[in-house]
Amino acid sequence: MKDYDFYIVPTPIGNLEDITLRAVEVLKSVDIIACEDSRVTQKLLNHYDIKTKCISYHKYNEKERINEFLSILNSGRKIALVSDAGTPLICDPGSIIVNELRKHGYSLTALPGANALVTFLSQISRQDESFSFAGFLPKTEQKIQEIALQYKYQDFVFYESPNRIIKTLEYIKKVRPDARVAAGRELTKIFEEIVTGTIDEVILHLKTNITKGEFVCLIFRDSKNEELFNMDDKIKLLQNKGFSAKDISVILSELYEVNKNKIYNRTVNK
Repeated sequence: MKDYDFYIVPTPIGNLEDITLRAVEVLKSVDIIACEDSRVTQKLLNHYDIKTKCISYHKYNEKERINEFLSILNSGRKIALVSDAGTPLICDPGSIIVNELRKHGYSLTALPGANALVTFLSQISRQDESFSFAGFLPKTEQKIQEIALQYKYQDFVFYESPNRIIKTLEYIKKVRPDARVAAGRELTKIFEEIVTGTIDEVILHLKTNITKGEFVCLIFRDSKNEELFNMDDKIKLLQNKGFSAKDISVILSELYEVNKNKIYNRTVNK
């Protein structure tokens, strides 16, 4: 197996057994493990009898650690980066040091492993594979609603704390009252739960059940329909360009996700 200077190592998001054999081997073989919270990481290390020294690396000291990390690597020692749970750089620290390492020519690699986003989506039936990931949403109502409207015609996923999830969904409900939602918490743990329904149903469920554990939430896309545009104007424009009723129904149904037969009937009856 090729040796690298720097390893990005995912750690379990809940169940300590969800770690790869390679990740355990890397954490044992490197000289330093950079972690967000040594108390959290130490539980994992103790479970796998890993004795490697830990140093703190979190969003408040990322820049301060750059020179220290470069010095460690310069001396020929190797570093592994972990976050408290999941994959570093995915809503977790690491971007700054990775950028510096690439600029200075150090070799680095990322191991595959646990990630709340993928674990959640693999349990959700969706229209297709495309989605947008917004990470943690801003805290203000206006910003949350702007994002909810920005992704109105895309499935979009975000992370949220248990203290804010109900309020966030209530903000979204004001601008997307008919939205369908899936919300997951405690993923891979004993009390794992994923609830799917209308935004009202999900809010009610969360209000009547104890909310603990960080959430992954999906707001399903709205379907584009004839209410979103003047159908007759579109039909007339295409008719004037010589398109047949069949062609018009195909074009508009593809563009606006409206039933093809409905468009065809409106076209021939005009």
